[in-house]
Amino acid sequence: MSDINTGHFRELLLKQQQELMDAEQEAAETTRTVSLDQSSVGRLSRMDAMQSQQMALETKRRRKLQLTRIEAALDRIDEDEYGYCAMCDEEINQRRLEADPANPFCVTCAESM
Repeated sequence: MSDINTGHFRELLLKQQQELMDAEQEAAETTRTVSLDQSSVGRLSRMDAMQSQQMALETKRRRKLQLTRIEAALDRIDEDEYGYCAMCDEEINQRRLEADPANPFCVTCAESM
């Protein structure tokens, strides 16, 4: 890559990865199975708990997806392919990488998907 500091982006990616892994550990409690004990929790409270659980599961799925994207970006750095579009092999604008260092596509290809 000509003028992009891959060390800087590696640090950003590793920081994001650690933050997501920390958030995953903290969120483990919210994805537990909701108790159906009607004597201790009312019907509406259970429905609220079930909705919260589903939202937590979706957040977990998104975190997992982002972790996968980060791992792929770190692999691209190791293979000296970071900063190049996965579709057209053109350089990705540095400002785009600053906004999302795990982004594998240039603007043109991302818009065409």
